[in-house]
Amino acid sequence: MKAFLGQLSDMDIRLLRVFISVVDSGGLSAAEMELNIGRSTISRHLKDLEVRLGMVLCHRGRAGFSLTNEGTQIYASALRLFLSMEDFKHEVNDLHQSLTGRLVIAMFDTTTTNSECQVNKAIGEYAKKAPNVAIDIHVVPINEIEKGVIEGRYHIGIIPPQRRSASLEYMPIFGEQMFLYCGQGHQLFNFEGAISDKVIKEQRYAGLTFSSPNMEQGNALGLVKSSAASNQEGIATLIRSGQYIGFLPEHFAKIMETNGQLKKLDNPKFSYFCEFTAIHRKSPKPTRVVKQFIDELAKVRISG
Repeated sequence: MKAFLGQLSDMDIRLLRVFISVVDSGGLSAAEMELNIGRSTISRHLKDLEVRLGMVLCHRGRAGFSLTNEGTQIYASALRLFLSMEDFKHEVNDLHQSLTGRLVIAMFDTTTTNSECQVNKAIGEYAKKAPNVAIDIHVVPINEIEKGVIEGRYHIGIIPPQRRSASLEYMPIFGEQMFLYCGQGHQLFNFEGAISDKVIKEQRYAGLTFSSPNMEQGNALGLVKSSAASNQEGIATLIRSGQYIGFLPEHFAKIMETNGQLKKLDNPKFSYFCEFTAIHRKSPKPTRVVKQFIDELAKVRISG
């Protein structure tokens, strides 16, 4: 390990990139197309990296691919390393007044069906002004986005903030209305009229697994979570089983509601508005590559 840390070579960088690609792809077979090299070569690269580091990073074989505890830490550290390298490129490019490199954005799921979300327009304008910047988008849970931005793995995060961090800047960019739904086959699906608080609280409730407005509102309203999911798609699947109620964004649920798969529960108390913000680190200050995208987000927010 000491030798590796003392001499970080081009080969070490390449091996780490292979490792990241394998993890992101979910295994060696899936990484073949991404890396355009054979599985045996990928396996050899992973073994070489493990030898260099002096630790086992992952289990691979018939049982599938999985990271060890050390592999999880190395993966996170490698992501920070490569983002720091991108930031270095950004800073050098700033001196040359050029916009090149890579911009990494992390977003919460199911925002694309929200007409209030103008992130796509900001990306469109940004791509025109910075055609040499590659854009990576990661769709991950809220807590992972905030942590990733603080650690430097993502340049920009787009989340509904829960507890604001002193390390981050927050810029409101859009919002969405959340309602409580049940699915076809649920005992409340054909119920007509207002539904009492008591009846709603008696139902099995599905909520998100992590700290979020969903969790905060569910707790405040006295809903006891009996099943959980890591994203809105998972919540929708549980609701559509006909066995659970749960909160979904109105724009996301609309098609399923129109198709008769979901029904909005009639009780205005069980709804809330969720504001989304763009977040980035306060320090170090955003490079021009990042600042330009922040400016584009601000413009589309104002224009609506």
